[in-house]
Amino acid sequence: MAKLLMIREQIKSFYSRYEGFCRPVLKFLLAFLALTMINKSIGYAAVLGNPAVVLVIALFCSFFPTNFVVVVSTFVILLHLYAVSLETVVTAGILFMLMFLLYFRFAAKDTILLVMTPLCFILKIPYVVPLCAGLVGSPTSMISTGCGVVTYYLLQYISGNRTALATSEDDPIFQLEKFRMLIDALMKNRQMMVVIAAFAITILVVYLIRRLPVDHCWTIAMITGMLVDIVVILVGDLKYQTMVEIPALIIGSLLALAVGLVLQFFVFNVDYTRTEKVQFEDDEYYYYVKAIPKNTVSLADRKVKKIKGQTGTSQASGSDSSKRSASASSKGSRDAQEYRVRRTATTKEREVVRSSHNSTKRIIMPEDVAGSRRERLTEIEKAAAAKARAERKKNNSGTE
Repeated sequence: MAKLLMIREQIKSFYSRYEGFCRPVLKFLLAFLALTMINKSIGYAAVLGNPAVVLVIALFCSFFPTNFVVVVSTFVILLHLYAVSLETVVTAGILFMLMFLLYFRFAAKDTILLVMTPLCFILKIPYVVPLCAGLVGSPTSMISTGCGVVTYYLLQYISGNRTALATSEDDPIFQLEKFRMLIDALMKNRQMMVVIAAFAITILVVYLIRRLPVDHCWTIAMITGMLVDIVVILVGDLKYQTMVEIPALIIGSLLALAVGLVLQFFVFNVDYTRTEKVQFEDDEYYYYVKAIPKNTVSLADRKVKKIKGQTGTSQASGSDSSKRSASASSKGSRDAQEYRVRRTATTKEREVVRSSHNSTKRIIMPEDVAGSRRERLTEIEKAAAAKARAERKKNNSGTE
């Protein structure tokens, strides 16, 4: 577990350090994947199917916001449909316009869901979308997911009925019949309606459960959302005969659960064993706080120091170098010991000087020095006394 946490921290550190380069690369990959899947599904325009053109368009999308990928993908789809018939382009254009008005009004930040939903359907893993959208999104993610589902089923119908839609006749009734075919393909598609309802209910259930203040709420939300998705699709299949493949449904749901666990590891990896509950108050409210620490690991700051040395060409040179290194190390140890002795002595002298400043000085002299000093003091005292007697005699004689 510690190794996985360290790998996660390394990935996060790398992304935060090189975010200016990582974001364009990710947008380039998203655009390239979306355009490749579109060309694979409805590659009717040969020019747009050229790999060089796809690379240029994806590179162009990497310099713009993520919503620009949606706009470019829509124009590419319309250009492909133009190679089928004009009625198809008009119907799809009106449908995309309505979806964009709904999408940009309520869920403009869920670009990744709008793009990834048709891609996951093409990759046969559609049940990953509602589970992940409920974990990291909001209830408005239902709009982006629903628009993605409609786009996929529209392209699937056009791809399956290209021959009928591409027939060109000047009869206005036949042209109106094409419009009716496309509209009925969306309005009367019970399977699409069941999938949209199942995805919307799953997103809402997962979102509500993962926000509950209970332990392991994300795990509970993922398992519950997977079961709800399966139940809704099976009930819709029983009621409307949508011909759902039950093994594919179960395997896809289990795969969605695995993807959700990976997403939880990177987004919401916490340690419930160290949960703390705090209660405090102010003048107006009482506060009850439940704090759950995250599972984190600190990256070791490794510094490599390179030591350059000379290598000998023989064993003699190697022994000489080892002797020189040994003598140098012994000399260094002696110097260090001598330095410590000098430093200790200097420290003691400083302590003596500091103590002398803080207390009265007391000088102790040898006996011979003290005796000679007393003799000099006695002679000085005798000379001063004689001088004082002479001055008194002189003063006395002057007064007489």
